Order: sequence, then structure tokens, then C-alpha cells
Amino acid sequence: MARKLYVGNLPYETGEQDLRELFASAGTVESVSVMRDMATGRARGFAFVEMATDEDAQNAIDQLNNQQFGQRNLTVNEARPKPQSSGGFGAGGGAGRGRRREPRW
Repeated sequence: MARKLYVGNLPYETGEQDLRELFASAGTVESVSVMRDMATGRARGFAFVEMATDEDAQNAIDQLNNQQFGQRNLTVNEARPKPQSSGGFGAGGGAGRGRRREPRW
């Protein structure tokens, strides 16, 4: 089973191919996903790298965590599962919510 790694503190100009080459030194890379801002397309400074085996993932953590890359020290660790959200836009009470407003004549 492949292991997904979180890679943080990336330079904003880092691309998928850059990370694929870097992590290939630790083992077989299954996939690379650099997280990008939806509006601008600019990298957000973190990514997820999926390694082929648990051993490859551990090698990557051991070799690359706190290694300097593009004048930044990388953070590499096992990715945690995304927290479950309730979906939608939240359940907070907005101004005027639930009240009937009379027109102003």
C-alpha cells in the first residue's frame, strides 16, 4: 500500500516535476500534487507526495525532512487524513437569518 507524505515549507515556484525528482532519490514516487491557489494558480507552499511502499516513504522522511530546498528547510512527514467536515457553508447564524423583513416604504 502506498503512503502519502505531506511536504511543507516549499518555495512558491516549486513544481510537480521538481518534487518528483527530489523524492525519487528516496524511492519510487507514485504521484505528486502541489497545492495551488484556485484564483491565481500560484503554489501555496505545500504538496503531497505518494510513495510506492512504506519503506520508500520512511526513507523519504528520513532523508528529506529538514533538508534545505530552494533556501527553505522542508517539512516532510506522513500526511494525516483530511478532517471530516459537516459540508455546506457552516451552521452559524448570520445577520437577519430566520427573521422576516418587512419592506421599507
